[in-house]
Amino acid sequence: MANKFENVYEFKVNLLGISPSIWRKIRVPETYTFWDLHVAIQDSMGWTDSHLHEFEVVNPATSKKVAIGFPDESFDDERTVLPGWEQKIAAYFSPKNPKAAYLYDFGDDWTHEIKLEKILTREKGLRYPTCVAGERACPPEDCGGIWGYQNFLKIISDPAHEEHEETLEWVDGSFDPEQFDPKGVHFDNPKKRWKLAFK
Repeated sequence: MANKFENVYEFKVNLLGISPSIWRKIRVPETYTFWDLHVAIQDSMGWTDSHLHEFEVVNPATSKKVAIGFPDESFDDERTVLPGWEQKIAAYFSPKNPKAAYLYDFGDDWTHEIKLEKILTREKGLRYPTCVAGERACPPEDCGGIWGYQNFLKIISDPAHEEHEETLEWVDGSFDPEQFDPKGVHFDNPKKRWKLAFK
C-alpha cells in the first residue's frame, strides 16, 4: 500500500437497486489507482472479487465517459477499457467531477454509485484504506442479482419454504441482511491481489 501521500479521498459507495440501501464510506490514499480502489470497494462491501468489474467515469481532460477496469479481449466489444492499474483516481475525481459508476459481476450486474464526498488531510497513525461507516450486509455472491437477492431473502425468512434449509446451508447456516460493522472490514493489499489476478 502506498505510504507517501498527504491527502485521502473519502468515497461513498452505494449499491443501487436495493432498498433499504446498502452502502459504505471509505477513505483511500490520493495515490490510489482504479485497481486499488476496486480492491478497497470489494473488501468494504464484502464481495469476494470473483468476477470482472468496470468503472465508468467522465475524463475531465475530454469531458467524455471512459471505461476503466479489466481489459478482456474475449469480449466482442468495440469499446476500449483502460487498465485500472494504470489510471490514477486523482486524475479523474475532484469536487467538480465527483461521481462514477462501478459495475461488478457482469452476470448478476451489481451496479454501484461511487461519490467523492471529501478530500481530507491524512491522519498520522491511521492506516489507509479505512472504512468509516456503512449499513447493511452485502448480498451473497452469485445469488442472481437484485431479483435473486430479493428471492433469497424471502426464502431464508420463511422456515416453511421448501428451499429454506438448502439456501441457509449455501450461506453457511445464517445471513443477517441488517448486519454490518465498519470495524470488521479487512483491507487486502491491492498489489498482492493484482499478482493473484495475473498469475
